Amino acid sequence: MAIDPKELEFNKNDDEMRLKISRMESELAKIMKGGGDKRIAALHEKGKMTARERIDMLLDANTPRFEVAAFAGMDMYKEHGGCPSAGVVVVIGFVSGKQCIVVANDATVKAGAWFPITGKKNLRAQEIAMENKLPIIYLVDSAGVYLPMQDEIFPDKEHFGRIFRNNAIMSSMGIPQIAAVMGSCVAGGAYLPIMSDESLIVDKTGTIFLAGSYLVKAAIGESIDNETLGGATTHTEISGVCDYKVANDEECLMTIRKMMGQIGASESAGFDRIEAVAPKHELKKVYGILPSERHKPYNVHDILDCIVDEGSVVEYKADYGKTIVCAYARINGWSVGIVANQRELSKNAKGEMQFGGVIYNDSADKSARFIMNCNQKNIPLVFFQDVSGFMVGSKSEHAGIIKDGAKMVNAMANSVVPKFTVVIGNSYGAGNYAMCGKAYDPRLIVGWPTAEVAVMSGASAAKTLLQIEVASLKARGEEITPEREAELYNTIKARYDEQISPYYAASRIWLDAIIDPAKTREFLSIGIEMANHKKAEKAYNVGVIQT
Repeated sequence: MAIDPKELEFNKNDDEMRLKISRMESELAKIMKGGGDKRIAALHEKGKMTARERIDMLLDANTPRFEVAAFAGMDMYKEHGGCPSAGVVVVIGFVSGKQCIVVANDATVKAGAWFPITGKKNLRAQEIAMENKLPIIYLVDSAGVYLPMQDEIFPDKEHFGRIFRNNAIMSSMGIPQIAAVMGSCVAGGAYLPIMSDESLIVDKTGTIFLAGSYLVKAAIGESIDNETLGGATTHTEISGVCDYKVANDEECLMTIRKMMGQIGASESAGFDRIEAVAPKHELKKVYGILPSERHKPYNVHDILDCIVDEGSVVEYKADYGKTIVCAYARINGWSVGIVANQRELSKNAKGEMQFGGVIYNDSADKSARFIMNCNQKNIPLVFFQDVSGFMVGSKSEHAGIIKDGAKMVNAMANSVVPKFTVVIGNSYGAGNYAMCGKAYDPRLIVGWPTAEVAVMSGASAAKTLLQIEVASLKARGEEITPEREAELYNTIKARYDEQISPYYAASRIWLDAIIDPAKTREFLSIGIEMANHKKAEKAYNVGVIQT
């Protein structure tokens, strides 16, 4: 496809995207400060490193990495002082040449205490480890459950205790787990090191106990200091809880690197990879392609030409079901199957105009068949979402759009090859489901700064909610002037727009990250390499699909 960087529209789109990326980078810079400079300085005075400094020292230099859920907790818990990045840093990266996932408590955020979103993020990290058979390293430095919110983090199935259940399950799966106690490890959290395969503890800064010295005094009247109660010497020489005593953070991290270097090679899922070829267009050309005005059409092939290896695309049923593009391609040498919403207007075989970004009967049918083919061939799937939903109206209903949509969802939901999702624009309603939204277990799901995740667009939702609000007010005898109606509309739309932003989705881990579009290729390559560690556990079977 021809892309002209000199076109006015291209430059306008490019400017808008760069502004959004600039905002994203600014927000990330604030998040990476954790609890702030004063708390970082206080940590350093104790001879400790921050969570991010620990991870940087642990990971191999100049190797690919992906941070999971950096935006988790953004603008949440304001009445409690906030919880940047959910108080825990999670990164997929390489340690001594082995790809793994690292989970590090951020002690600058409420002493590493667990908020509800902290639990959700930790469980997401363990889910990634289990789905991809990745070794997991815990860098523990946490005061335990945040007590003012204990009812939202302690007892339920997806709460704090699920972590230890997952420790046991991962052990039975043969997934290596290493825990390093580099600060506090309190109460229920004290089970984490012993439920991991091996554990380390830093002398004089690491402590493990079910109850600290104050609680011990209150409960049984015993007077004892924390170091004697549960320090490194106690747990490596007396209790045997920990396996290695190390002098400081640096020695701890270097010891983990040595341990990781001795792990044997993992099995492979057998995904095909050849030598990579650069995309047809420079990666940042993608900035100018996606329209800054969401309603405008564009050709998704132009987007793909900035991401996939040049010359690798083989499009499936190119002239049928044109509102979704299905294609075999390669990303950094990896073989992939792509399912992408097409925003260009097109005509079907009957000469009827089809709206871009909408899933029609034929595009749903095509996608289902393509997804099944990729499972037959052991090819990972990549979904590019910019979808407004399924087509509505009598023609679609009479043609069985619900049946064809269900066929697509069934084929996708039962997929045994890994799925990855990139939300580049709209992700609305049932379209989110059919294109592998978070509910359908993508190995990783990310959004561009242009992503929107919601039941419908802000404008559509505001109009619908406005009608309900106006009817309610009129029923109470209130006269609604055009000015009052406009005021109500703007208030409703502003509230809804906040909820459909990518930051709202990422703060709640509906998205694993918001990424620079130019890094999409790198992200997908990291993800597929990660997924290649684990073979499918069952044969592909879609169950009942009505034809």
